[in-house]
Amino acid sequence: MLGTLTKRIFGSANDRRVKGYRSRVDAINAAEPEFERLSDAELKAKTDELKAALAGGKSLDDILVPAFATVREAAKRVLGQRHYDVQLIGGMVLHERSIAEMKTGEGKTLVATLAVYLNALAGKGVHVVTVNDYLAERDAEWMGRVYRFLGMSTGIIVHGKSDRERKAAYDADITYGTNNEFGFDYLRDNLKYDIRQMVQRPHFYAIVDEVDSILIDEARTPLIISGPLEDRSEFYNTIDTFIPRLTPEDYEVDEKQRTAHFTEAGNEKLESILGEAGLLKGDSLYDALNVSVVHHLQQALRAHRLFQRDRDYIVKNGEVIIIDEFTGRMMPGRRYGEGLHQALEAKEKQPIQPENQTVASITFQNYFRMYEKLAGMTGTADTEAEEFMDIYKLDVVSIPTNLPIQRVDEDDQVYRTQEEKYKAVVDEIRTAHAKGQPILVGTTSIEKSEYLADRLRKEGFRQRDLSDPQAAIKIGETEKGGKPAFQVLNARFHEQEAKIISQAGVPGAITIATNMAGRGTDIQLGGNADMLITEELGVLAEGEEMDAERKAKEAAIRERVAEAKKKALDAGGLFVLATERHESRRIDNQLRGRSGRQGDPGRSRFYLSLQDDLMRIFGSERMDGMLKRLGLEEGEAIVHPWINRALEKAQQKVEARNFDARKNVLKYDDVMNDQRKVIFEQRRELMQDEEVRETINGMRHEVVDAIVAKHIPEKAYPEQWDTKGLHDEVQGVFGIDAPVIDWANEEGIADEEIRERLKNAADEGAAKKVAKYGTDMWRQVEKSVLLQTLDHLWREHIAQLDHLRSVIGFRGYAQRDPLNEYKTEAFALFEAMLVELRTAVTGQLMHIEIQMREGPPPMPSEEEIDRLETHHIDPLTGDDDGEGELELAGAPDTGDAAEAREARAAKRAGAERSATDPATWGKVSRNEPCPCGSGKKYKHCHGRVA
Repeated sequence: MLGTLTKRIFGSANDRRVKGYRSRVDAINAAEPEFERLSDAELKAKTDELKAALAGGKSLDDILVPAFATVREAAKRVLGQRHYDVQLIGGMVLHERSIAEMKTGEGKTLVATLAVYLNALAGKGVHVVTVNDYLAERDAEWMGRVYRFLGMSTGIIVHGKSDRERKAAYDADITYGTNNEFGFDYLRDNLKYDIRQMVQRPHFYAIVDEVDSILIDEARTPLIISGPLEDRSEFYNTIDTFIPRLTPEDYEVDEKQRTAHFTEAGNEKLESILGEAGLLKGDSLYDALNVSVVHHLQQALRAHRLFQRDRDYIVKNGEVIIIDEFTGRMMPGRRYGEGLHQALEAKEKQPIQPENQTVASITFQNYFRMYEKLAGMTGTADTEAEEFMDIYKLDVVSIPTNLPIQRVDEDDQVYRTQEEKYKAVVDEIRTAHAKGQPILVGTTSIEKSEYLADRLRKEGFRQRDLSDPQAAIKIGETEKGGKPAFQVLNARFHEQEAKIISQAGVPGAITIATNMAGRGTDIQLGGNADMLITEELGVLAEGEEMDAERKAKEAAIRERVAEAKKKALDAGGLFVLATERHESRRIDNQLRGRSGRQGDPGRSRFYLSLQDDLMRIFGSERMDGMLKRLGLEEGEAIVHPWINRALEKAQQKVEARNFDARKNVLKYDDVMNDQRKVIFEQRRELMQDEEVRETINGMRHEVVDAIVAKHIPEKAYPEQWDTKGLHDEVQGVFGIDAPVIDWANEEGIADEEIRERLKNAADEGAAKKVAKYGTDMWRQVEKSVLLQTLDHLWREHIAQLDHLRSVIGFRGYAQRDPLNEYKTEAFALFEAMLVELRTAVTGQLMHIEIQMREGPPPMPSEEEIDRLETHHIDPLTGDDDGEGELELAGAPDTGDAAEAREARAAKRAGAERSATDPATWGKVSRNEPCPCGSGKKYKHCHGRVA
C-alpha cells in the first residue's frame, strides 16, 4: 500500500530514470536547427571532429549530444526518418549498458544507430547481433546507408562467408551478424594455428536485437563444434526394437521436465531383453560397463514417448528435421545431441547419421559476457528482468511509446474442450473478416497451425498459395469466388515470412502464424508500402536517380496502401487472436505486441481450452469438474480476470523453474569457462610468439622433475630408489639411454644431482634435433606439436567433463554438494591434463623425425576438412540448433573457402552420384551445388524447404 502511494507521488524507478534523460534530449533538440544548416560535407566532417575530441581526452559521454544530433540529421537526409524523442532515450539506454524495452513498431532498428555510431567512434568495433541472416543483411544495408554517409564502414557476418570476408567484416567500424555466427567465429578462431588467420578483434561493444530471444531462449543451448565418431547404426536400430516391447508400467514420463526414465519393473525387463541380445555386461543393468547402453535406452524412450512427429520434428527426404518450439520453423541440417537424433532416426526407420564428439564449445552467456560493453533491445524484457541482471548485469528500462497505446487486451476465453475452442475461433475469424479487420492468428506449432487451416478450408475459407513469388503482393486480394482467403505462415514457408508478415495488416487479411514467425518485421496497417514497392518495382541502386515513371508508380502504391490503412483503421486495427497460451508470458506479450503499432487501434484475445498443454499439465481436471457443477453449457466460455491471473501465476512458476535450470547449467559451464579462458589465452600467446623454445624447455625440465620424484621419493635412501624404473621411463619419454643405475651407485650422490644430469642429457638430445633440422624448421615443429597436442588433450578433457557432469548429481545422495564436487574434480582433471600435455609434447619432440620434401607442407586432408560441424545443443532437452559444416581450422585461407569446399564436395560426389537418381546422392551439404546439375546450391534446389 505504502509502495503504491510512493510510486504515485515520486514515480517508479523506471519513470525516474527515463525522466533523467530529458535534459540531454532537450539539448539534442536545441542543436537540431544548427545541424540542419550544415551541408552534407560539413555533416560528414562531424565524424572526424568527434574522433578528434575523443583523442583529445573527452569520453563518449562527453560527446553524446553532438553525436546523437549528427546521426539524427543523417537519418533525416538518407532515410527520410527522424528519431523521435523516445528513440533518443532508447539510444542513451543502449549506450549505458542496459536493455531498452520498446514496443513493436517503435523503431528499434533506427534507435540502434545512435548508440552504434557513438561507440564506433572509439575505433574498437561495434557488433550488432540479430536473430537471423535475413535481419542481419536487411539492417546492415538499411542502416548502413546512414553509417556510410557519415564515413563509417559496415560489415556483415552470415553463414557461408570465407575467413577473408569475415576478417574484413570484423575490421569494419560496425559489424552486423547473427548470434550463432559471432559465437562460432570465436570458437573457430581458437582452433586455428596461425594468429593471422583469426578473424575477430577483442570484444568491445555489442547491441543484441531481440535480446530476450538470444540471451534467454537461445541461451539454453551452448554453441558446439564437433566431429563424428564411428558409425553405430546397427546399435541404434537394435536399441529401438526394445522400446515397443515395454508397457506403461515399465517407465515414467514427466512432460513438465521433458524427462523419461525406467521403473524398477522396466529395469528388470530390460536386463532380460539385453541378456537375450548379448548386450548386457555383468549382472546388472546399472553396472559401470553398461553406462553407454543405459544412456541410449533412455534416449530411445524419450524419442518414443516425449517427441511427436509433426510437432517436435518432421520427416522429409530421408531426414528427421527439427521444428523450433518457439518459432515453429524447420531447422534443416540441425540435430539433437547425445544420441537423441539417432534414436529418432531409428524410430522413424530413416538412415542413421553418426554421433559427434565435441571439439570446442561455449554458452551464449559466457560468450556475451566477454564484451566490455553489452546492451540489448526488445519489445518484451521486463518479465525476465531478474535474469538479465543476475546473469548479464543488464538493467531493463521500459521506454514510453511515441504515441499512447490504443490496443484493447481482452480477457481470455476458456472452453472445456479443444473442439469448442476451435469452433469459437473460426466464428471469430469469420466475424472479424466480414468487417474488413486484418487478423493475425497465433498458434504454438506447425501441427496446430495446419489443423486450424484444415478447419478453415472445411468451413469455406480458401488457402492462398504461398509458393507464388507474388504472394505477398496478392494478400490484398481478400476474396476470390466469394471465399475468404487466408495464409499459413509456418516453418514450411519461412523463406517468405518477412514478406508475408509485412502485409498481414491489409484489410481482411487472415494470417495464421506459428508463435513469432516473422519477428523483426512490422505489421503495418494497410500493408508495408516500402516492401510492396521493392516487390513490384525492384530496388534503386544507391545514388541512382528516380525517373518520373517510377515516381508515379511509387505514389500510386503509397496511395493504395493509405486507402487500405484507412479501411483497416475503421475496422478496428489488427486483431491478434491466439489459440493457446505459451509457457512464457513473454512469448504471449510478443504476440499481443504485434497489434497497436504507433498508436494504431487494435485488440487481442486468447482462446483456451482445458485440454491445452499448459492447462492440462497444471491440473485442469479440478477446474473441469467445477465448470461441470456450475452448469457450463457446451460451446459456452468462461471469461474472468481471475482466470487470467491464475494462468499468469502458472506461467510465472514455469518461468522461475526454467530460470533456475538455466542458472544451474551456467554454474557448471562457468567451471569449464574458467579453464577454457586459460587454454584459449595460452593458445593465443603461443601463436603470437615467434618461437616457443622457452616454453618447451620449461616443459622438458618439469617432466624430468616429475619422473625423478616418481622413482626417487623424497628423503628416501639410495637402496630404496627405483633406478631401473627411472631408467626405463627416461628412455621411453626422452629416447635417452642414460646410465642411471651407474649414477645411483656413485658414492654420496643425491637425487638432485641425478635430476640435473638428466636435464642436461635431455637438453643435449633436444639440441641435436635443432642442429639436425635447423633453427627455423625446428621452431615451426615445436609450435605445431605444442598446439596440436594441446588441442587434442583439450578435446578429451571436454569429453571427460561431460561424462563427469552426467554422473556428478548422484553425489547429492551422499549429502555432498554436486557443484562443489564438480569444481574439485574438474580442477583435478585440468591439472592432470596439463601434466599429460608436458609429457606428450616432450616425448613427441624427442622422438620426432622429419621427412624433408620440396614445396609447401601438405594441406589437411579433404576428409578432415569436411568432418567438423557446428551445433547448438540444449543441455536440458537435447535439442540441436547448429549451423552445419565447418572449414577445418588451420587450413590456409585462399579467400574462397566456401567455394573451394563446395567444389571438393562436388568432385568427390561426381563419380558416385547420378544427376537423375537422387537415391545415389547420399548426404548433400546445404551449400554445395545440387547434384541434379541445375547450377544452384542444394539448399536452393532439391534441398529447398518447401
